[in-house]
Amino acid sequence: MNVRNPGIANFGVTIIQSRHSVRKFKEEEIPPEFIRKVLECASKAPTGRNKQPWIFVVIKNKDTLKKLAEFAPTGQFIEGAAVGFLVFGQADWKFTVEDCSAATENLLLAIHAYGYGGCWIAGNQMPYADAVRELAAIPETYKLVSIVAAGVPDVGGITLTEKISLDKLVFFEKYS
Repeated sequence: MNVRNPGIANFGVTIIQSRHSVRKFKEEEIPPEFIRKVLECASKAPTGRNKQPWIFVVIKNKDTLKKLAEFAPTGQFIEGAAVGFLVFGQADWKFTVEDCSAATENLLLAIHAYGYGGCWIAGNQMPYADAVRELAAIPETYKLVSIVAAGVPDVGGITLTEKISLDKLVFFEKYS
């Protein structure tokens, strides 16, 4: 196989293929320099017309994390996270969900690459989206796209979920 830069390609592919959701965290902090690094990665996501319609809110206060957990029934584990990231996008931009989803995945890949764990919690069109926006004092010109819980994983190693075979997912030219 002809790969332009095998070292980087192998590392990148390993990160992508091994990333998984972590919902249980140790009582440890993520140092500020790593929070900044993962946010830099999130901000480098591709966007339509290079609009970069996002803003990020970093939540470390335990009471606020608890409040987020109360809002999001499928994200109650955020209460135990070291940090919560809120990803908001400009409400009037037609590609906000796509652009902010790309930023969210970059954020999650960076969290994993630096040895931490994270989990994406739905935000867009969820009944609690406005409550989260108000909690973070974000103007109505932005909408919540996603919440990410992150921290030091409290799991016994990586157990990857079995994925569907490509033979069942990929079709050439047309569905068959």
